[in-house]
Amino acid sequence: VSFPWQKREISNFDYLMYLNTLAGRSYNDYMQYPVFPWVLADYHSETLNLTNPHTFRDLSKPMGAQTVERKRKFIQRYNDVEKNLSAQCHYCTHYSSAIIVASYLVRMEPFTQTFCSLQGGSFDVADRMFHSVKSTWESASRDNMSDVRELIPEFFYLPEFLTNANHFELGCMQDGTVLGDVQLPPWADGDPHKFILLHRQALESDYVSAHLHHWIDLVFGYKQHGSAAVEAVNTYHPYFYGDKMDLNNIKDPLIKSTILGFISNFGQIPKQV
Repeated sequence: VSFPWQKREISNFDYLMYLNTLAGRSYNDYMQYPVFPWVLADYHSETLNLTNPHTFRDLSKPMGAQTVERKRKFIQRYNDVEKNLSAQCHYCTHYSSAIIVASYLVRMEPFTQTFCSLQGGSFDVADRMFHSVKSTWESASRDNMSDVRELIPEFFYLPEFLTNANHFELGCMQDGTVLGDVQLPPWADGDPHKFILLHRQALESDYVSAHLHHWIDLVFGYKQHGSAAVEAVNTYHPYFYGDKMDLNNIKDPLIKSTILGFISNFGQIPKQV
């Protein structure tokens, strides 16, 4: 059987939105917001070459395994579980959470207020705020062991979230940079509309169309949990698997509230589709 997506009758964007909806993700729930993949690995070139495979992120691997060194460290963490962690997993943080969504959209209301309320009433330290597409990619794919975040749909259609049109005082970084609009890759020429246009072209490119099913397996499919997830370096803290935990059978109210708080703060694995 050939499905409409395989026959290119619907776009990659529409297919991902469809899968998110099937998996219970919704714009109405920051804790289960639609999740989209990083598709590019090139945020430094002057022009974007969508015919070069090296332009793209490896969609067959989760964000924690994008470099050999990073993958090795997360496997080591998984194997060292008896020594220091309460649960055996590769990742104690998640690729999608309320704070990740609000941090991406912090320059737009009502997300500004949401972000501040999640942060205890104010903006975060400037150096930790979303300020550059390139540095966020480097953090999530290489540099920061507690950052495995993916993207949200807005990265593929909404240029407005990249500009500080409301002139919020987002603070000043340690190197003296005042936070304003999001810093874009050179190939976007400082134009949020051009960034969105090229980023959407990348999502719909032949390379991503040929490899997107690997990422879908990791996030929505059979590599979510079990031995396939272990092999793919794709296991998360047990509390993230909300639908796998029967909260009704947990009698201790403190443990139950801890788990619910954990899920609401740190994210939730989508339902398997």
